[in-house]
Amino acid sequence: MAFDAYDDYEQGERLQEWLRQNGISIAVGIALGLVLIFGYKQWRSHQEQNRAAAAAQFGAIQSAYAAGQNSEADALVGVMLDKHADSPYAVFAASARAANDTKEGKLAKARTSLEWAQAHADGEHGALKSLMSLRLARVELAQGKADDALATLDAMPKDEYDALRGELRGDVLVKLGRMSEARQAYQAALDAYGKDAPQTQSVRMKLDNLATAGKQGA
Repeated sequence: MAFDAYDDYEQGERLQEWLRQNGISIAVGIALGLVLIFGYKQWRSHQEQNRAAAAAQFGAIQSAYAAGQNSEADALVGVMLDKHADSPYAVFAASARAANDTKEGKLAKARTSLEWAQAHADGEHGALKSLMSLRLARVELAQGKADDALATLDAMPKDEYDALRGELRGDVLVKLGRMSEARQAYQAALDAYGKDAPQTQSVRMKLDNLATAGKQGA
């Protein structure tokens, strides 16, 4: 037998021996791999179904509020917050309920909804959390709780919603009688909005009002 043929034969024998010793482990590993792949696909499918269900329910909530069916909408929000608390649609739903409560003058209820929304808009939904913080601060200011509103705004990341946060911060500081700081906040908002933004006119008016008030108080 030629040396190369002998080598092939010996290698084949060694391979068969190795398979006999490790075949069960290999089979188990393959089976586990298939189970993991199947489980992941099932999990992804379940996630997609939950996302679709949450989106559909949020659509129903919007329609109910638009139609003035507030009790029905509130009930749907309750179900959403219970079944889909990890979904951004639940945050949207809580915010929608807060907007309706604010419109009806139910500021305490609106604040509770927005606190829930803010607390559940973590992780990948960081920008959404900041948006909920802005809405919460507006409600706190409307309640006359300017110190709470300022604390909410100051806890926001500095690189998100700079213009909106600056303008609202100015409003809060005016309420607190801290006019110099309010002026700085409004100016920061103007800089963040840019000269062509439609909001600049209202912010300039607020700055002008501060200047006028300062002259009158001088």
